[in-house]
Amino acid sequence: MSTTEELIASAEAHSAPTYHPLPVVVATADGAWMTDVEGRRYLDLLAGYSALNFGHGNRRLIEAAKAQLERVTLTSRAFHHDRFAEFCARLAELCGMEMVLPMNTGAEAVESAVKTARKWGYRVKGVPEGMAKVVVAGNNFHGRTTTIISFSTDSEARADFGPYTPGFEIVPYGDLTAMRAAVTENTVAVLLEPIQGEAGVLVPPAGYLAGVRELTRERNVLFVADEIQSGLGRTGRTFACEHEGVVPDMYVLGKALGGGVVPVSAVVSSREVLGVFRPGEHGSTFGGNPLACAVALEVIAMLRSGEYQRRATELGDHLHRELGQLAGSGRITQVRGRGLWAGIDIDPVYGTGREISEKLMDRGVLVKDTHGSTVRIAPPLVISKEDLDWGLAQLRGVLGA
Repeated sequence: MSTTEELIASAEAHSAPTYHPLPVVVATADGAWMTDVEGRRYLDLLAGYSALNFGHGNRRLIEAAKAQLERVTLTSRAFHHDRFAEFCARLAELCGMEMVLPMNTGAEAVESAVKTARKWGYRVKGVPEGMAKVVVAGNNFHGRTTTIISFSTDSEARADFGPYTPGFEIVPYGDLTAMRAAVTENTVAVLLEPIQGEAGVLVPPAGYLAGVRELTRERNVLFVADEIQSGLGRTGRTFACEHEGVVPDMYVLGKALGGGVVPVSAVVSSREVLGVFRPGEHGSTFGGNPLACAVALEVIAMLRSGEYQRRATELGDHLHRELGQLAGSGRITQVRGRGLWAGIDIDPVYGTGREISEKLMDRGVLVKDTHGSTVRIAPPLVISKEDLDWGLAQLRGVLGA
């Protein structure tokens, strides 16, 4: 068996350098734990950026996938298959919506949402052709396609990838006044993350999402909620928008919808909105495939029980209490988040986010840094309180608290 060093060297020799992962090579995983090629165990406090909300190797999801693998995995959308109708119906029901547009990755779903909003703007709202505008928030992360990075404010995401797609207006996140000023008669949608994950788990001011919902209704504009990271149990609710009693016009879902087993994403909305499409105007060979539908149906069933939302609430309250005490020590300058999701700003005296992540790795805990001094914590929702406390103890040890 190859060593960690050999496998990393081979990967760096043969793969495009688009990531800078921590120097660990995972071989197996179960629940909230991962084991590397040399048998060392690590507590996973990242959960694949929320793709693994239900843990590694969740038996319900694995069994659903295995059963479907024996039947049929792909038909393309050229034909119907027997899991598709139920998947669409159950996901629409979970969201309180009517129709589903299935895709594969989160970025595909965001692209589909942008296309949907533009077509709705032209066909329903009556915006002049080519004039549709979408308002987005600064520090957003919605993916890495050419159109999506065109409205990113992250220089690393944008540099050297132009020319950029027009049609987007960027305003500061959490600023309702700026949002109101940006929305015009040609605005077709406001696209927001209810909590900005990549930016450092930024929670908007209380009342912001409700204010955006009121503004978009008033101006006949679609409110599109990118719940790819924040949705499906992560914050203690099925959707993060629920914390303000908000129902958007369109949900964009991904990551946990595939349970960490297969890539599954979707746009979910009303018949008025998604009904603007006609056959041939949009599609995906793998979108809504039988294997994806089988796994996603099990995810939906698990969420309908409410168990995972309750765990995220209870363990999340505990997580934030513990981090709040740690912040009082001075090692941490700020803690943000909701449910089992936290962004921790480390005092630079104690190291960068990357350095803290590497020190935690040496202690058997895996997290990921972002934007220099911030470390993100987002464990699988199945993590035990004991394991979570052990991981937090390692963080205290690294910071000398």
